[in-house]
Amino acid sequence: MTQAANIPVGRGLGKGARANWIRLRTMIVLRWVAIAGQLTAITVAQRIFGLQLELGLCYFAIGVSVIGNLIAILVFPENKRLSEYENLLMVLFDLVQLAFLLFLTGGLHNPFSLLLLGPVTISATALSLRSTIVLCGTAIGLATGLALFHLPLITQDGGVLELPGIFIFGIWIALVIAIVFSTAYSRRVTTEIHSMADALAATQMALAREQKLTDLGGVVAAAAHELGTPLATIKLASSELWNELQDQPDLAEDAALIRDQADRCRDILRDMGRAGKDDLHLRQAPLMTVLEEAAEPHRMRGKTFTFTLGPDAGDAADQPAILRRPEIIHGLRNLMQNAVDFAATTVWVEANWSDTVISVRIFDDGTGFPPHILGRIGDPFMRRRPSDRSNARRPEYEGMGLGLFIAKTLLERSGAELRFANGPDSAPKTDTPVGAVVKVTWPREKLDAHHGETPLPTGENTRFT
Repeated sequence: MTQAANIPVGRGLGKGARANWIRLRTMIVLRWVAIAGQLTAITVAQRIFGLQLELGLCYFAIGVSVIGNLIAILVFPENKRLSEYENLLMVLFDLVQLAFLLFLTGGLHNPFSLLLLGPVTISATALSLRSTIVLCGTAIGLATGLALFHLPLITQDGGVLELPGIFIFGIWIALVIAIVFSTAYSRRVTTEIHSMADALAATQMALAREQKLTDLGGVVAAAAHELGTPLATIKLASSELWNELQDQPDLAEDAALIRDQADRCRDILRDMGRAGKDDLHLRQAPLMTVLEEAAEPHRMRGKTFTFTLGPDAGDAADQPAILRRPEIIHGLRNLMQNAVDFAATTVWVEANWSDTVISVRIFDDGTGFPPHILGRIGDPFMRRRPSDRSNARRPEYEGMGLGLFIAKTLLERSGAELRFANGPDSAPKTDTPVGAVVKVTWPREKLDAHHGETPLPTGENTRFT
């Protein structure tokens, strides 16, 4: 099984709905441009170059496009989104209409035969693979028909403009190759762009979720921190009142104290949502604490986590305090999840630091990354056919590279550099063989909470007012 991704992607981010992104108004505008170009070409060919064309049929073909546009404008709203089938029909109509005009004006002898590439390229960038194949086949068939059947181009003095047969054959071959190549090229590039856009959208969603969780943790910590003293005072005062209720003359003073502390708790509850997010203790933590926090959701999945200090690390008491940024925690958590997914029994997390760098290595005792995908790790939506052995091991898993892409993107945003490899040696401080190894390295000034590029203030938290 490929140790690559750990977050499956729903169909909502897939490519099947992209045809619905195209508005009818866009197709109408493009068709108006094509109509204007066709009218201009026919007018210039007749008036300036004196070619004898079948003007009635030419204007009929253009008129059909005009009528189609007018009907679309009058019947449908401008913001209508075309379905896959509607887009296919519109592009197919434009392709057939253009081929008919070329048939009337010399076929492949007409240099404008190159425009057959236009509808096919639009299909490759916007429609599904099946629709693109249909349009490619149609375009190749029309180009073949135009090479064999067409009305000749006749000059004003009755001469026929035609190219030698070898040139027509060359033009036909060139068109076929251009249709196939431009379609494949456009589709490949567009697919990459769309996949990256989907993956970045998923990354933003993951980061937003982690930010919300961090804010919630700040609120909870602020409540525990700020409410501790008044609640303890209330408990003490209530205990004293209960013990001394019968014969103590200062009950009124205790009752007033209880009232004051209750009011204070009310004020804290009202304001802690704002202040919890600014809690200094929540914005920084020791390096090992952050690593343990990132691993927390995966500790109960049947694998053992071992946290160690690397050979370059100093004493644990001197470990750096780092920024508790959501992208760092979520990125490390994704890497640890991937390790847990493929580990046999154990995941090791090793921390190292020096005066210039902070690094984290994540090992597991699984089978490691397949060598043929090592260079592609971090690309979103990697797909390969799963083997029977992989299906037997994890039948519910369908990895597409998105999880590691999210981790890589978030960690690189924080200034980190990631390296993926298979471990040739044993795990840290053991003789257990290592499978996959991920090393994350930051320049220390990017991560250090006190001496980095963005140092946090030190001291006590600001009191509520």
